[in-house]
Amino acid sequence: MSCSTQILGFEVSKLPVAEIVTSSLFDEKQLVVNTLNPHSYAEQKSDIEFKEALLSSDILIPDGSGMVLAAKFLNNVYIDKIAGYNLFFETMTQLSEAGGKVFFLGSTDSVLNKIVQRAKVDFPKVDVYTLSPPFKTDFDSSDVREFARKINDIKADVVFVGLTAPKQEKLIVKLKEFTDVKFLSGIGAVFDFYAGTVKRPAEIWLKLHLEWLVRLIGEPKRLWRRNFISTPVFLMDLLKSKIINNKKSP
Repeated sequence: MSCSTQILGFEVSKLPVAEIVTSSLFDEKQLVVNTLNPHSYAEQKSDIEFKEALLSSDILIPDGSGMVLAAKFLNNVYIDKIAGYNLFFETMTQLSEAGGKVFFLGSTDSVLNKIVQRAKVDFPKVDVYTLSPPFKTDFDSSDVREFARKINDIKADVVFVGLTAPKQEKLIVKLKEFTDVKFLSGIGAVFDFYAGTVKRPAEIWLKLHLEWLVRLIGEPKRLWRRNFISTPVFLMDLLKSKIINNKKSP
């Protein structure tokens, strides 16, 4: 049985988040786990480097209700939505049980300090290290090597990158070459959610698949594009793909 389903050219995981994390932390192979949602799908259409970064991921998780809809609509397959926060919390939980080290790369010192303080309470057996990189549109080779040196010096098991897409996925591709960590993942807004600097929607909105609406109301300037431009692009491509597949079917 396949562990993934194809959505518009991308292999999206069907595995439960606990199984994904277990394979990432306890297998010998280094894994890159990234998220795919309607916005990242729309962005990669005009950014070949971002597209290649997504395609080179070992696992793409279905981040958002749009991916659940797409799997059902295109393939008649039901998959569970796995937000970046679910991936983060499951990873930290399993790492805490075994004992390990995690490196947070991204965001501000203020946010990172809040993450460290909260993690001491939630995951006392995890050693947490952080780095707030300088603000740049792109990191050069010397930047990447310096990040990798710091990650390797502490022998991190997990690296979380929180720079928003597509910057974080592009950086992870470069970091993978120079680091020995078991697991790398770009989780964007999760840094702010966990630090408490941005409030995550309540569980009821998640169950109703309306998390996007709550976040849009809270951050309209930042999120309008993904809801009013990226989502229609994604839905239109779903419809086109369905029509083409139906024509191919006898």
